[in-house]
Amino acid sequence: MKRRTLPVAAALTATAVLLLTACGSGDDNSKSNDEIAGADAGGATTSASPSAGASGPADRPEITLPEGVQNRFEGWKTGDRAEDAVLSDVAQTVNAVDDAIVRGDTNSSTLAYYRQGKALVSAQKWVQAWLDEDLTWTGVTRYFNPNVKVADSDTAAVVYCADESKAYNKNRKTGKVDKTPSDESPYVTYSTQLKKNSDGIWQTTEVLSKRGDQTCAS
Repeated sequence: MKRRTLPVAAALTATAVLLLTACGSGDDNSKSNDEIAGADAGGATTSASPSAGASGPADRPEITLPEGVQNRFEGWKTGDRAEDAVLSDVAQTVNAVDDAIVRGDTNSSTLAYYRQGKALVSAQKWVQAWLDEDLTWTGVTRYFNPNVKVADSDTAAVVYCADESKAYNKNRKTGKVDKTPSDESPYVTYSTQLKKNSDGIWQTTEVLSKRGDQTCAS
């Protein structure tokens, strides 16, 4: 399944101060092998139309991923305008990372549009880890159970779950898809911090992820 055949050396150390606990937020005492910085899953299409609640400019970068690469955002709207704007940009951040992965572009301008600071650096390293292994991915990743907290006009945090059971590593050179069963959990918990920039974009600034959380698996 996606990402899980990458060697331990490719798992990057995450640094984040969690602002909320939901969907089994990251555990500071968890083993480093369970924490993957910048590992936002996903693809081009969504089930929740994240752009509907988008804030900021209309001329956002367009993200179009290859056929067979798909994100599904379930329950990605709360009905609150401010919260939905944050969730929309979280979804775009997920897509931006995967766009960089499938194109093999560590210096993606789209990635820098939605990420800054530690989150941008960790995502660039994460994309490079995929390149080092000659891997991309295909399939479907499901995102669900988002819990959003808007602290003030320009600070927010989101914790959400991912199900990678239908996503698979794909060799860049041969095109071969690896569907070998894994003994690791396909469920990942993401805890993120965001800041709204001067253009009204909620940029992800820190990310912590943990695989195998039982709340996400339930």
